Amino acid sequence: MIQTPGLLLTILAFALVIGPLVFIHEMGHYLAGRWFGVKADAFSIGFGREIAGWTDKRGTRWKLAVLPLGGYVKFAGDMTAAGRTDPDWLLLPPEERARTFQAKSVWQRAIIVAAGPAINFVFAILILAGFALAYGDAQTPAIVGQALPGTAAAQAGLRAGDRVEALGGRQIDTFEDMVRYVKIRAGERVRIDYVRDGRATSVEAQIGTQEQRDRFGNDYKVGLLGIAPGDPVVRQVGLFEAPVVAVRRTGEIVEMMVETIGQIATGRRSVKELGGPLAIAKVSGEQITLGWDAFVFLLALVSINLGFINLLPVPMLDGGHLLFYLIEAIRRKPVGPEAQEWAYRGGLAAVLALMMLVTFNDLGNFGLWRHLAGLIG
Repeated sequence: MIQTPGLLLTILAFALVIGPLVFIHEMGHYLAGRWFGVKADAFSIGFGREIAGWTDKRGTRWKLAVLPLGGYVKFAGDMTAAGRTDPDWLLLPPEERARTFQAKSVWQRAIIVAAGPAINFVFAILILAGFALAYGDAQTPAIVGQALPGTAAAQAGLRAGDRVEALGGRQIDTFEDMVRYVKIRAGERVRIDYVRDGRATSVEAQIGTQEQRDRFGNDYKVGLLGIAPGDPVVRQVGLFEAPVVAVRRTGEIVEMMVETIGQIATGRRSVKELGGPLAIAKVSGEQITLGWDAFVFLLALVSINLGFINLLPVPMLDGGHLLFYLIEAIRRKPVGPEAQEWAYRGGLAAVLALMMLVTFNDLGNFGLWRHLAGLIG
């Protein structure tokens, strides 16, 4: 029986996940900035008061800050760590002004900003490519091994040997495609297109809801159609094919993220399912007890999450900056400072509200609110 990891191991695992991934993300910005000749004033892991640091020969302050929930690269010409422009950058001497972020063309600034999320995706792809090389590309055909009694599949009349072609109009190639589709659609009605004895047919079914508890005692709900898989097919891949497999798996993970966010936005999925830093810390501690392969896979998942979230078009995030640059490229002039100021304020409010929400959810999942209610009651 696997025991829940202790507090010290959880903190260590969280640091081993967040620290390297934030460093990699910010290093993407830093290296792209150096490529285009932009001076970096500061490179920080964490926010707030500096704990330790040093200044290199280029004048960049490398530091570790007290709040390890992110990081930033502050380029010359920036007024804040969030990348807001210092209005006095135009007053700098020509040589110094040429090394500011704002002096670069809009496409160069866009590359510098996009480099952070991009390197997170590259890092995840390298990990997944390594897994593909080590373990092969395992795929199970989308053929019904068995329609489990009492489940939606059995009620819909599916039986062993049926080949599922599509769910809800979406093409299904493997059993894993089917699992990804069903898992996040508990309780929804879906059309199942399948082939039996060479004849194509379809049927409507309602995806079941299954409450599960993992080995660490975490409870969660998933969709269940009730189709047992057949035998998986493990195909060995070579050095050049492994990145292709990794890119495909990364795309599948991103697609599931987009669908899940869409479900939350439309009310089909509860916002209570959103997790924050405390949830990441808990999962990090759990995964490290399962072995380094599980922990490294978690690194890939969190890296994809970090890259994806930073590309959302929210001011304060990289995606918000890219949106401004797109508008600038279309209008042939930057967005006005007043509009940017209001956008940054709104973005900051949105990010803070989201952080409060996910922290509230994390504390609820840890049982704090039930404990307090018990004390009051």
